[in-house]
Amino acid sequence: MVALVKTLQVILALSLLIIVHELGHFTWARIFGIRVERFYLFFGKALVKWHWGETEFGIGWIPFGGYCKIAGMIDESMDLEQLKKEPRPWEFRTKPAWQRLLVMAGGVLNNFIFAILIYCVIAGVWGEAFISNRNAQIAPNELAQEMGFRLGDHVIDFDGYEPDNFGMLQADLARRDVRNARLLRDSDTLNLYIDQAYISDVLNSPVMFDLAVPFVVDSMRADGPNGSCGLQRGDRVLSFDGEPVQFIQDARPVLAARRGLTVDACVLRGADTLSVPVAIDSLGQVGVILRMPDIERRHYSFAEAIPAGLRLTWETITGYVQDLGMLVRPSTGAYKSVGSFIAIGQVFPDAWDWYRFLSILALLSVMLGIMNLLPIPALDGGHILFTLYEIITGRKPGDRFLAVMQVIGMILLIALMVLAFGNDIGRLIH
Repeated sequence: MVALVKTLQVILALSLLIIVHELGHFTWARIFGIRVERFYLFFGKALVKWHWGETEFGIGWIPFGGYCKIAGMIDESMDLEQLKKEPRPWEFRTKPAWQRLLVMAGGVLNNFIFAILIYCVIAGVWGEAFISNRNAQIAPNELAQEMGFRLGDHVIDFDGYEPDNFGMLQADLARRDVRNARLLRDSDTLNLYIDQAYISDVLNSPVMFDLAVPFVVDSMRADGPNGSCGLQRGDRVLSFDGEPVQFIQDARPVLAARRGLTVDACVLRGADTLSVPVAIDSLGQVGVILRMPDIERRHYSFAEAIPAGLRLTWETITGYVQDLGMLVRPSTGAYKSVGSFIAIGQVFPDAWDWYRFLSILALLSVMLGIMNLLPIPALDGGHILFTLYEIITGRKPGDRFLAVMQVIGMILLIALMVLAFGNDIGRLIH
Protein backbone atom coordinates (compact mmCIF):
# COMPACT_ATOMS: atom_id res chain seq x y z
CA MET A 1 0.00 0.00 0.00
CA VAL A 2 2.86 2.38 0.85
CA ALA A 3 4.51 1.68 -2.52
CA LEU A 4 1.21 2.39 -4.29
CA VAL A 5 0.72 5.71 -2.48
CA LYS A 6 4.28 6.80 -3.29
CA THR A 7 3.94 5.72 -6.93
CA LEU A 8 0.69 7.64 -7.35
CA GLN A 9 2.26 10.75 -5.83
CA VAL A 10 5.27 10.54 -8.16
CA ILE A 11 3.11 10.06 -11.26
CA LEU A 12 0.76 12.91 -10.27
CA ALA A 13 3.61 15.29 -9.42
CA LEU A 14 5.62 14.58 -12.58
CA SER A 15 2.49 14.77 -14.75
CA LEU A 16 1.57 18.19 -13.35
CA LEU A 17 5.11 19.48 -13.81
CA ILE A 18 5.37 18.21 -17.38
CA ILE A 19 2.01 19.72 -18.33
CA VAL A 20 2.91 23.07 -16.73
CA HIS A 21 6.31 23.14 -18.44
CA GLU A 22 5.11 22.17 -21.91
CA LEU A 23 2.14 24.50 -21.58
CA GLY A 24 4.64 27.35 -21.33
CA HIS A 25 6.08 26.48 -24.76
CA PHE A 26 2.59 25.91 -26.17
CA THR A 27 1.20 29.24 -24.92
CA TRP A 28 4.01 31.43 -26.29
CA ALA A 29 4.02 29.53 -29.57
CA ARG A 30 0.30 30.17 -30.05
CA ILE A 31 0.67 33.84 -29.02
CA PHE A 32 3.13 34.32 -31.91
CA GLY A 33 1.07 32.29 -34.38
CA ILE A 34 3.39 29.25 -34.41
CA ARG A 35 1.72 25.93 -35.13
CA VAL A 36 2.02 23.28 -32.41
CA GLU A 37 1.64 19.87 -34.03
CA ARG A 38 1.53 17.66 -30.92
CA PHE A 39 1.20 18.14 -27.16
CA TYR A 40 1.84 14.87 -25.32
CA LEU A 41 2.07 13.76 -21.72
CA PHE A 42 4.46 10.77 -21.56
CA PHE A 43 6.15 9.07 -24.50
CA GLY A 44 5.37 6.12 -26.73
CA LYS A 45 2.26 5.19 -28.66
CA ALA A 46 -0.82 7.16 -27.65
CA LEU A 47 -3.19 5.51 -25.19
CA VAL A 48 -5.57 8.43 -25.65
CA LYS A 49 -5.49 11.23 -28.22
CA TRP A 50 -7.72 13.99 -29.44
CA HIS A 51 -7.47 17.08 -31.67
CA TRP A 52 -8.10 20.67 -30.77
CA GLY A 53 -7.55 23.08 -33.63
CA GLU A 54 -4.29 22.22 -35.39
CA THR A 55 -2.80 20.37 -32.40
CA GLU A 56 -2.97 16.69 -31.54
CA PHE A 57 -3.12 16.13 -27.79
CA GLY A 58 -2.42 12.74 -26.24
CA ILE A 59 -1.15 10.59 -23.39
CA GLY A 60 1.59 8.07 -24.17
CA TRP A 61 1.91 4.63 -22.61
CA ILE A 62 5.43 5.16 -21.21
CA PRO A 63 4.91 7.21 -17.99
CA PHE A 64 8.05 9.27 -18.37
CA GLY A 65 8.43 12.83 -19.63
CA GLY A 66 6.40 14.61 -22.28
CA TYR A 67 6.86 16.91 -25.24
CA CYS A 68 5.43 19.76 -27.27
CA LYS A 69 6.15 19.34 -31.02
CA ILE A 70 6.49 22.82 -32.55
CA ALA A 71 6.41 23.14 -36.32
CA GLY A 72 9.72 24.12 -37.93
CA MET A 73 11.87 23.49 -34.87
CA ILE A 74 14.75 21.05 -34.42
CA ASP A 75 13.96 19.16 -31.21
CA GLU A 76 14.21 15.68 -29.71
CA SER A 77 11.95 14.27 -32.44
CA MET A 78 14.78 14.97 -34.96
CA ASP A 79 12.19 15.55 -37.67
CA LEU A 80 14.52 16.96 -40.34
CA GLU A 81 12.24 16.26 -43.30
CA GLN A 82 10.09 19.31 -42.64
CA LEU A 83 13.21 21.49 -42.71
CA LYS A 84 13.88 20.47 -46.32
CA LYS A 85 10.65 22.17 -47.38
CA GLU A 86 10.17 25.86 -47.96
CA PRO A 87 9.69 27.77 -44.66
CA ARG A 88 6.07 28.48 -43.84
CA PRO A 89 4.87 31.62 -42.00
CA TRP A 90 3.48 29.55 -39.10
CA GLU A 91 6.76 27.76 -38.43
CA PHE A 92 9.13 28.38 -35.54
CA ARG A 93 12.13 28.98 -37.82
CA THR A 94 10.47 31.89 -39.65
CA LYS A 95 9.82 33.94 -36.51
CA PRO A 96 12.08 36.71 -35.15
CA ALA A 97 14.75 35.61 -32.68
CA TRP A 98 13.13 37.38 -29.72
CA GLN A 99 9.88 35.49 -30.28
CA ARG A 100 11.70 32.16 -30.54
CA LEU A 101 13.54 33.05 -27.32
CA LEU A 102 10.27 33.53 -25.45
CA VAL A 103 8.87 30.27 -26.84
CA MET A 104 11.97 28.43 -25.59
CA ALA A 105 11.96 30.15 -22.19
CA GLY A 106 8.21 29.64 -21.71
CA GLY A 107 8.56 26.25 -20.03
CA VAL A 108 11.10 27.48 -17.50
CA LEU A 109 9.05 30.61 -16.78
CA ASN A 110 6.00 28.45 -16.14
CA ASN A 111 7.93 26.23 -13.73
CA PHE A 112 9.04 29.22 -11.67
CA ILE A 113 5.58 30.81 -11.72
CA PHE A 114 4.05 27.47 -10.69
CA ALA A 115 6.50 27.22 -7.78
CA ILE A 116 5.65 30.78 -6.67
CA LEU A 117 1.93 29.99 -6.70
CA ILE A 118 2.42 26.81 -4.68
CA TYR A 119 4.62 28.55 -2.10
CA CYS A 120 2.04 31.35 -1.82
CA VAL A 121 -0.64 28.73 -1.08
CA ILE A 122 1.61 27.00 1.46
CA ALA A 123 2.42 30.31 3.18
CA GLY A 124 -1.22 31.38 3.24
CA VAL A 125 -2.70 28.06 4.41
CA TRP A 126 -0.01 26.58 6.66
CA GLY A 127 2.50 29.38 7.14
CA GLU A 128 6.02 28.37 8.11
CA ALA A 129 7.16 26.24 11.02
CA PHE A 130 10.71 25.14 11.71
CA ILE A 131 13.01 24.42 14.63
CA SER A 132 14.88 27.61 15.40
CA ASN A 133 18.64 27.35 15.69
CA ARG A 134 18.63 30.20 18.18
CA ASN A 135 18.90 28.03 21.29
CA ALA A 136 19.25 24.59 19.69
CA GLN A 137 22.02 22.13 20.41
CA ILE A 138 23.19 19.34 18.13
CA ALA A 139 23.38 15.57 18.48
CA PRO A 140 26.01 14.73 15.83
CA ASN A 141 26.17 11.40 14.01
CA GLU A 142 29.44 9.49 13.61
CA LEU A 143 30.60 11.57 10.65
CA ALA A 144 29.95 14.86 12.45
CA GLN A 145 31.77 13.55 15.53
CA GLU A 146 34.72 12.57 13.35
CA MET A 147 34.76 16.14 12.01
CA GLY A 148 34.94 17.47 15.58
CA PHE A 149 31.34 18.24 16.53
CA ARG A 150 30.16 17.07 19.96
CA LEU A 151 26.85 16.35 21.64
CA GLY A 152 25.40 19.58 23.01
CA ASP A 153 27.31 21.97 20.73
CA HIS A 154 25.42 25.05 19.58
CA VAL A 155 26.31 26.28 16.08
CA ILE A 156 26.81 30.03 16.28
CA ASP A 157 27.81 30.58 12.66
CA PHE A 158 29.42 29.09 9.56
CA ASP A 159 32.08 31.48 8.23
CA GLY A 160 30.10 34.38 9.69
CA TYR A 161 26.70 33.18 8.40
CA GLU A 162 24.27 32.68 11.30
CA PRO A 163 21.87 29.80 10.50
CA ASP A 164 18.25 30.45 11.36
CA ASN A 165 16.73 27.05 10.57
CA PHE A 166 18.16 24.14 12.58
CA GLY A 167 16.95 21.66 9.97
CA MET A 168 19.14 23.31 7.31
CA LEU A 169 22.46 23.08 9.19
CA GLN A 170 23.77 20.15 7.15
CA ALA A 171 22.72 21.76 3.85
CA ASP A 172 24.29 25.08 4.89
CA LEU A 173 27.53 23.32 5.81
CA ALA A 174 27.79 21.72 2.36
CA ARG A 175 26.38 24.48 0.17
CA ARG A 176 28.36 27.37 1.64
CA ASP A 177 31.77 25.74 1.23
CA VAL A 178 32.31 26.32 4.98
CA ARG A 179 35.85 26.49 6.29
CA ASN A 180 35.16 27.45 9.90
CA ALA A 181 32.30 26.65 12.28
CA ARG A 182 32.03 28.77 15.41
CA LEU A 183 30.52 26.71 18.24
CA LEU A 184 29.35 27.25 21.79
CA ARG A 185 30.44 24.21 23.81
CA ASP A 186 29.32 24.36 27.44
CA SER A 187 30.28 27.96 28.25
CA ASP A 188 33.22 28.20 25.84
CA THR A 189 33.26 29.54 22.28
CA LEU A 190 35.53 27.68 19.90
CA ASN A 191 36.36 27.61 16.20
CA LEU A 192 36.20 24.27 14.39
CA TYR A 193 38.13 23.93 11.12
CA ILE A 194 36.07 22.12 8.46
CA ASP A 195 38.20 19.82 6.32
CA GLN A 196 36.81 20.05 2.76
CA ALA A 197 37.69 16.39 2.20
CA TYR A 198 34.59 15.57 4.26
CA ILE A 199 32.12 17.43 2.01
CA SER A 200 31.45 14.37 -0.16
CA ASP A 201 30.47 12.41 2.96
CA VAL A 202 28.41 15.34 4.27
CA LEU A 203 26.28 15.26 1.11
CA ASN A 204 25.54 11.56 1.50
CA SER A 205 25.26 11.26 5.28
CA PRO A 206 21.70 10.95 6.66
CA VAL A 207 20.88 13.38 9.49
CA MET A 208 24.31 14.68 10.41
CA PHE A 209 22.84 16.97 13.06
CA ASP A 210 19.93 15.65 15.07
CA LEU A 211 18.41 17.84 17.73
CA ALA A 212 19.94 17.34 21.17
CA VAL A 213 16.89 17.23 23.45
CA PRO A 214 17.61 18.21 27.07
CA PHE A 215 16.19 15.75 29.62
CA VAL A 216 13.63 18.25 30.91
CA VAL A 217 10.22 16.88 31.91
CA ASP A 218 7.17 18.28 30.17
CA SER A 219 4.75 15.65 31.47
CA MET A 220 4.51 12.00 32.48
CA ARG A 221 2.69 9.36 30.45
CA ALA A 222 -0.30 8.12 32.44
CA ASP A 223 0.26 4.57 31.16
CA GLY A 224 4.02 4.69 31.81
CA PRO A 225 5.90 3.09 34.72
CA ASN A 226 6.29 6.40 36.58
CA GLY A 227 2.90 8.07 36.42
CA SER A 228 3.06 8.95 40.13
CA CYS A 229 6.80 8.81 40.88
CA GLY A 230 7.07 12.48 41.80
CA LEU A 231 8.66 13.93 38.67
CA GLN A 232 7.10 17.28 37.77
CA ARG A 233 6.89 19.55 34.75
CA GLY A 234 10.12 21.53 34.41
CA ASP A 235 12.31 19.02 36.29
CA ARG A 236 15.75 18.56 34.71
CA VAL A 237 17.19 15.07 35.19
CA LEU A 238 20.92 15.30 35.89
CA SER A 239 21.79 11.62 36.41
CA PHE A 240 20.51 8.07 36.87
CA ASP A 241 22.26 6.12 39.62
CA GLY A 242 25.09 8.63 39.50
CA GLU A 243 25.55 8.32 35.71
CA PRO A 244 25.35 11.91 34.38
CA VAL A 245 22.84 12.63 31.61
CA GLN A 246 22.17 15.94 29.93
CA PHE A 247 20.23 14.98 26.82
CA ILE A 248 17.93 12.15 25.84
CA GLN A 249 20.70 10.98 23.48
CA ASP A 250 23.18 10.26 26.30
CA ALA A 251 20.41 8.99 28.60
CA ARG A 252 19.39 6.16 26.25
CA PRO A 253 22.41 3.88 26.81
CA VAL A 254 22.27 4.53 30.58
CA LEU A 255 18.60 3.51 30.72
CA ALA A 256 19.10 0.56 28.35
CA ALA A 257 21.70 -0.88 30.71
CA ARG A 258 19.16 -0.76 33.58
CA ARG A 259 16.05 -2.24 31.96
CA GLY A 260 13.52 -3.52 34.50
CA LEU A 261 15.23 -1.82 37.46
CA THR A 262 14.34 1.07 39.75
CA VAL A 263 17.07 3.73 39.90
CA ASP A 264 17.65 7.00 41.70
CA ALA A 265 17.21 10.02 39.42
CA CYS A 266 19.02 13.18 40.47
CA VAL A 267 16.66 15.99 39.56
CA LEU A 268 17.12 19.77 39.47
CA ARG A 269 13.85 21.50 40.42
CA GLY A 270 14.25 25.26 40.51
CA ALA A 271 17.26 25.80 42.78
CA ASP A 272 16.84 22.47 44.61
CA THR A 273 18.44 19.12 43.84
CA LEU A 274 16.24 16.10 44.63
CA SER A 275 16.53 12.33 44.47
CA VAL A 276 13.53 10.61 42.88
CA PRO A 277 13.15 6.81 42.51
CA VAL A 278 12.33 6.02 38.88
CA ALA A 279 11.28 2.68 37.37
CA ILE A 280 12.70 1.67 33.97
CA ASP A 281 10.57 -0.64 31.83
CA SER A 282 11.75 -3.54 29.70
CA LEU A 283 12.33 -1.21 26.72
CA GLY A 284 14.67 1.06 28.67
CA GLN A 285 12.11 3.85 28.97
CA VAL A 286 10.78 5.83 31.93
CA GLY A 287 7.60 7.20 30.33
CA VAL A 288 8.66 10.83 30.28
CA ILE A 289 7.40 13.27 27.66
CA LEU A 290 10.20 15.80 27.20
CA ARG A 291 9.83 19.52 26.68
CA MET A 292 9.56 20.46 23.01
CA PRO A 293 12.26 22.59 21.36
CA ASP A 294 11.64 26.15 20.20
CA ILE A 295 9.43 26.07 17.11
CA GLU A 296 9.54 29.19 14.95
CA ARG A 297 6.04 29.77 13.58
CA ARG A 298 5.11 32.38 11.01
CA HIS A 299 1.55 33.01 9.88
CA TYR A 300 0.64 35.09 6.84
CA SER A 301 -2.46 36.89 5.64
CA PHE A 302 -3.50 36.58 2.00
CA ALA A 303 -1.53 39.74 1.10
CA GLU A 304 1.51 38.67 3.15
CA ALA A 305 1.52 35.20 1.55
CA ILE A 306 2.55 36.66 -1.84
CA PRO A 307 5.93 38.13 -0.79
CA ALA A 308 6.44 35.07 1.44
CA GLY A 309 5.88 32.81 -1.59
CA LEU A 310 8.33 34.87 -3.65
CA ARG A 311 10.93 34.64 -0.88
CA LEU A 312 10.52 30.89 -0.46
CA THR A 313 10.85 30.40 -4.23
CA TRP A 314 14.00 32.52 -4.34
CA GLU A 315 15.52 30.64 -1.40
CA THR A 316 14.78 27.34 -3.15
CA ILE A 317 16.31 28.58 -6.42
CA THR A 318 19.51 29.84 -4.78
CA GLY A 319 19.84 26.67 -2.72
CA TYR A 320 19.49 24.42 -5.77
CA VAL A 321 21.95 26.55 -7.78
CA GLN A 322 24.45 26.04 -4.96
CA ASP A 323 23.79 22.30 -5.14
CA LEU A 324 24.50 22.32 -8.88
CA GLY A 325 27.69 24.26 -8.18
CA MET A 326 28.88 21.36 -6.04
CA LEU A 327 27.82 18.90 -8.72
CA VAL A 328 30.31 20.30 -11.24
CA ARG A 329 33.15 19.98 -8.72
CA PRO A 330 34.08 16.26 -8.68
CA SER A 331 36.03 16.69 -5.43
CA THR A 332 32.77 17.22 -3.53
CA GLY A 333 31.37 13.86 -4.68
CA ALA A 334 28.00 15.56 -5.24
CA TYR A 335 27.51 13.50 -8.40
CA LYS A 336 26.92 10.50 -6.12
CA SER A 337 23.70 12.11 -4.87
CA VAL A 338 22.16 12.51 -8.36
CA GLY A 339 19.00 10.41 -8.50
CA SER A 340 16.22 9.38 -10.87
CA PHE A 341 12.48 9.12 -10.26
CA ILE A 342 13.33 6.27 -7.84
CA ALA A 343 15.01 8.79 -5.54
CA ILE A 344 12.16 11.24 -6.11
CA GLY A 345 9.68 8.58 -5.01
CA GLN A 346 11.52 8.06 -1.75
CA VAL A 347 11.08 11.67 -0.63
CA PHE A 348 7.28 11.52 -0.81
CA PRO A 349 5.47 10.58 2.44
CA ASP A 350 4.03 7.09 3.05
CA ALA A 351 0.53 8.54 3.50
CA TRP A 352 -1.15 11.38 1.66
CA ASP A 353 -0.21 14.77 3.11
CA TRP A 354 -1.15 17.88 1.14
CA TYR A 355 1.45 20.09 2.83
CA ARG A 356 4.33 17.74 2.11
CA PHE A 357 3.07 16.95 -1.39
CA LEU A 358 2.82 20.62 -2.34
CA SER A 359 6.21 21.40 -0.75
CA ILE A 360 7.88 18.65 -2.77
CA LEU A 361 5.97 19.69 -5.91
CA ALA A 362 7.23 23.29 -5.57
CA LEU A 363 10.79 22.08 -5.05
CA LEU A 364 10.60 19.78 -8.08
CA SER A 365 9.17 22.61 -10.19
CA VAL A 366 12.16 24.80 -9.33
CA MET A 367 14.55 21.92 -10.01
CA LEU A 368 12.94 21.22 -13.39
CA GLY A 369 13.12 24.89 -14.33
CA ILE A 370 16.79 25.25 -13.40
CA MET A 371 17.78 21.94 -15.02
CA ASN A 372 16.15 23.07 -18.27
CA LEU A 373 18.21 26.27 -18.17
CA LEU A 374 21.47 24.33 -18.35
CA PRO A 375 23.22 25.11 -21.67
CA ILE A 376 22.86 21.55 -22.98
CA PRO A 377 21.64 21.49 -26.62
CA ALA A 378 18.76 19.06 -26.01
CA LEU A 379 17.40 21.20 -23.18
CA ASP A 380 15.69 24.57 -23.33
CA GLY A 381 18.90 26.18 -22.09
CA GLY A 382 20.75 25.01 -25.21
CA HIS A 383 18.11 26.48 -27.53
CA ILE A 384 18.11 29.71 -25.49
CA LEU A 385 21.91 29.91 -25.73
CA PHE A 386 21.91 29.54 -29.53
CA THR A 387 19.10 32.10 -29.88
CA LEU A 388 20.96 34.60 -27.68
CA TYR A 389 24.04 34.06 -29.85
CA GLU A 390 21.91 34.91 -32.89
CA ILE A 391 20.50 38.05 -31.25
CA ILE A 392 23.97 39.27 -30.22
CA THR A 393 25.89 38.41 -33.42
CA GLY A 394 23.11 38.63 -35.99
CA ARG A 395 24.14 35.21 -37.34
CA LYS A 396 21.71 32.32 -37.10
CA PRO A 397 23.22 28.85 -36.49
CA GLY A 398 22.64 26.49 -39.41
CA ASP A 399 20.10 23.66 -39.28
CA ARG A 400 22.84 21.03 -39.64
CA PHE A 401 24.77 22.49 -36.71
CA LEU A 402 21.62 22.55 -34.56
CA ALA A 403 20.83 18.93 -35.48
CA VAL A 404 24.33 17.79 -34.50
CA MET A 405 24.12 19.73 -31.23
CA GLN A 406 20.74 18.12 -30.53
CA VAL A 407 22.27 14.66 -30.89
CA ILE A 408 25.19 15.58 -28.62
CA GLY A 409 22.75 16.94 -26.06
CA MET A 410 20.68 13.76 -26.13
CA ILE A 411 23.84 11.70 -25.52
CA LEU A 412 24.71 13.89 -22.52
CA LEU A 413 21.18 13.51 -21.13
CA ILE A 414 21.27 9.73 -21.56
CA ALA A 415 24.61 9.65 -19.72
CA LEU A 416 23.08 11.72 -16.91
CA MET A 417 20.11 9.32 -16.71
CA VAL A 418 22.46 6.33 -16.55
CA LEU A 419 24.35 8.01 -13.69
CA ALA A 420 21.07 8.77 -11.87
CA PHE A 421 19.72 5.22 -12.23
CA GLY A 422 23.11 3.78 -11.28
CA ASN A 423 23.22 5.86 -8.11
CA ASP A 424 19.66 4.83 -7.19
CA ILE A 425 20.35 1.14 -7.77
CA GLY A 426 23.55 1.38 -5.78
CA ARG A 427 21.71 2.99 -2.86
CA LEU A 428 19.00 0.30 -2.98
CA ILE A 429 21.62 -2.49 -2.95
CA HIS A 430 23.54 -0.97 -0.05
